[in-house]
Amino acid sequence: MTTPIAALEPKPVWQLFAELAKVPRPSKKEIKIRAHTRAWAEQHGFPAREDPAGNIVIEVPATPGYENAPITVIQGHLDMVCEKNADIELDFENDPIRPVVDKDDKGEQIVRADGTTLGADNGIGVAMAMAAATLPEVKHGPLELLCTADEEMGMTGAKALQPDFFKGRRMLNLDSEEDDAIYIGCAGGMDSTLTFELKTEPLPADVEVCRVTVSGLRGGHTGGDIHENRGNALKLLVQTLRGAEDTQLQLAELAGGSKRNAIPRDASAIVAGSTGTLECLTQAAKIVQAEAVKHGGEKGCSIKVEKCTMEAFATVADTQRVLTTLAALPHGVLAVVPEIPGLVETSNSTSIVECSVAGGTLRITISCLSRSSSRPRLHNTVRQIQAIAQLAGAAVESGNEYPGWAPNIDSPTLAKCKKVYEELFDEEPKVAAIHAGLECGLIGQRMGEGTMDMVSFGPRIEGAHSPDERIWVASVQKSWKYLTAVLAALAKG
Repeated sequence: MTTPIAALEPKPVWQLFAELAKVPRPSKKEIKIRAHTRAWAEQHGFPAREDPAGNIVIEVPATPGYENAPITVIQGHLDMVCEKNADIELDFENDPIRPVVDKDDKGEQIVRADGTTLGADNGIGVAMAMAAATLPEVKHGPLELLCTADEEMGMTGAKALQPDFFKGRRMLNLDSEEDDAIYIGCAGGMDSTLTFELKTEPLPADVEVCRVTVSGLRGGHTGGDIHENRGNALKLLVQTLRGAEDTQLQLAELAGGSKRNAIPRDASAIVAGSTGTLECLTQAAKIVQAEAVKHGGEKGCSIKVEKCTMEAFATVADTQRVLTTLAALPHGVLAVVPEIPGLVETSNSTSIVECSVAGGTLRITISCLSRSSSRPRLHNTVRQIQAIAQLAGAAVESGNEYPGWAPNIDSPTLAKCKKVYEELFDEEPKVAAIHAGLECGLIGQRMGEGTMDMVSFGPRIEGAHSPDERIWVASVQKSWKYLTAVLAALAKG
């Protein structure tokens, strides 16, 4: 019999996570999860309020005897990245996630979803916060549960926070994904969008029209997984199209990726060319696929070429402008932090391509997400993207910048958390920064520079932002033990 996740230990945490998994919570479409969260607070008699951006803060009274302790804010985000395999039917706006208890290749128990993202990022953090607030055996001072909105699609909830929305100035962010680390810093980021407006023309009769499809890639997090050099479906698609050197391609459709913070797993294009195009593209696809499988670590990569029909196409010259731009845009690690081996400083992800046709015009948009712990280098990367767009004759807009989180090694909260970790597990935790974006930088900025004392930790999660997302049950147990011990230590002063 399959084990339900609500039967896992610690049961209060998994039961709350199971309830969260039933509630649709795509970024920017969080009305149902916000209602669920407010109802949970009301059920337990906790005062809750919501701001216009959809952020919710829940006030939890202290365990008797610890009323005079400073307020501790426990923070997580309500939304999740919604990605699924092509053969899975699931409506993220209406259907529940389907968690599965499984084992990894070492026989360790994990929880994953049935062909979709799981939403452990950041549902497990929210579930641990809720459990800590309600269980009488958890000792704590006054708490504020800060549940932010739209973290995954731009951190717009955190950006809209007002300094008086909550009172605490000591914060535990539960959105990290390694159970042996305490994070005290993260990268900032900025979006760039390139737009082509291309006139279309009808094709002569003696051409071949082909659809090229790239699928089966691992995908992943554009911050946490970018250093692994995982395959980018858009890049592989362009390599295939540009590999058909003997053809003059004309583009009718190009699309791939779905989230700015997810490495593209699928992409496709419809192109036309002279007789022999199908064979040229088929040969190019074989070469690109073999390279991705053998040297790119993409064992499931599939690149297919098949005949299809389409009527209107961009010119050869405009097609080349688009393909050359996609080939030139950076994807991957651009710089590392010299003082911290293995820590990415700057990266860019070419994440999404969308297209539409109206009034004889093919509109193609390309979305990139740049990250860096160095604001000057972040801006340099964005300027590089802008320069590529200008050379290609594309319109370009950059914005939605969010700040990094500067490490504070003298943090009193960090000192307390390190001591608790050492006492519990008889070893020192890693104290590190992360290349992915956390809301701590924005929250610190919104509350006033230097006013927030923050750390971030959480259980082991891998494959976030992809259908390979999974979380280790033993790691949740470890993180729960740690969180409750930290809360007790902070309450005692």
